Order: sequence, then C-alpha cells, then structure tokens
Amino acid sequence: MSDVRIAVQADATRSTKRVMEATQFDYPAAATLSEAEICACIEDTGVIPIVNEGSAEDALFVAEALLDAGIPILEISMNVPNAIDILSHVVKHAPTTIVGAGSLRNAEVARKCLNAGAKFLATDGLITGVVELAAKEELVTVQGALTLTEVILAWDGGADFVKVVPCYAVGGHNYIRTLKVALPQARLIAAGGVNQVTAQNYIAAGAIGLGVGKELIPTEAIGLRQSRRIQELARRFLTAVDNGRR
Repeated sequence: MSDVRIAVQADATRSTKRVMEATQFDYPAAATLSEAEICACIEDTGVIPIVNEGSAEDALFVAEALLDAGIPILEISMNVPNAIDILSHVVKHAPTTIVGAGSLRNAEVARKCLNAGAKFLATDGLITGVVELAAKEELVTVQGALTLTEVILAWDGGADFVKVVPCYAVGGHNYIRTLKVALPQARLIAAGGVNQVTAQNYIAAGAIGLGVGKELIPTEAIGLRQSRRIQELARRFLTAVDNGRR
C-alpha cells in the first residue's frame, strides 16, 4: 500500500484553537475540520483520552469535562456495549469534540463508526483494512502495533499515527526511544501503562502523544460526575506533555 498519510501543519496550535474556541453557533465545529487539521490537533494536544466503559450519558459527561480542561479529543472503544450508539450520541451532543472510534478489529465496524460521525479510527493491532478505509474516506488513523516490524508495517502502510501498545510490557519509554532511533519519522502514540508518573518520560523519549484510559478518566469519577477531578487529571497529563517536549 502506498504512503497516504498527510503532513501535519506547521502551526498545529491553530487547529486546536479553532476547536477550543468554537461555540454552539459553530455547530458542527469538529465535523468541519479537515483530515490535516485533525492530525494537527491530535499532535498539538498530545493526549488521546480513551473511554472503555459506561453509557452514552457517561461518555458525553467525559467529553464535556475534558473539553473544559483543554482536551477536545475523545476515543470511544468499540469494546464498550452499544459503542457505536455512544459514539453517535457524543458526536451529536458535543460538536466541538473530535470523536474517534477505538479498538477497531475490522473495516465493517469502522464503516459503521464513520457513518456515526467518527473523525478518526484507531486499532490496537495491525488491521490493514481499517487504514485502507480511512485513506479512502480521508479519515485520520491511529494504527496499533508493538514490535519494530509491526511499527514499520503500520507506518509504511499509511497510518497517520502508530499507537505502541502495551508500552509497559516491552520496556516503557526506553522502548519508545529505541523505536524512534530505528524509525525517526514515525509519529508514535504511547499507550498501555501510561500514567502520571510515566507520561513525561514517554514524550521526552519521542512519543508525539499519549493514549490514556482510566488513569485520566477514573470509573469512580464518571459515576460520581466528578468533572473537576477529571479536569485536574487532564491538566496534569497536558503539563507532562508540555514538559516532555522541552
């Protein structure tokens, strides 16, 4: 497959500001972003929050809390019951959030997510059909990989970002550093075992961003509607990203 990825804008912050400063009158703000702008926003923000449980109302609550903290991105795992309905609900009611579908295993489900309004498609492994669909439909892809061979295949196959998961199982941030030496041009997302303690190290090692689930969105915080708790965690991860890039 040819390399179909796009170059990220030099001024990535502009895309993020466009999302963050949008109002209800700009609806549907996220839907009007181009593939390049979404890539730029993901890279600029450096954090992809991942919802792995809960209802449509729970996911919407999380999206709104994260947006207030400066993260206009949310990945809905397809491992959640009724995941496509949840994704559609958040797309409809949180128009300034860039909503993506995660843990995709085949192009058929990816197509349903696209029809539901997903703006990026993410996998936990090498699912080439998803990348091919995304390329055809001009959607951003976050392709999962682990070994060096898989990372090379994902990047050369056209993925916009390669999610290295689970990082903790193969050496953590030192493994990210090794991958960047072998493939410096790849835009890597560290996921699996990323927490407040390790976040900055992953970025400093060369990861362009972090995929974070319960360490950023605790189950208890969702159930008790603790928006301030989620926002504080979000700010800590954003600070870790900023510090790691210095």
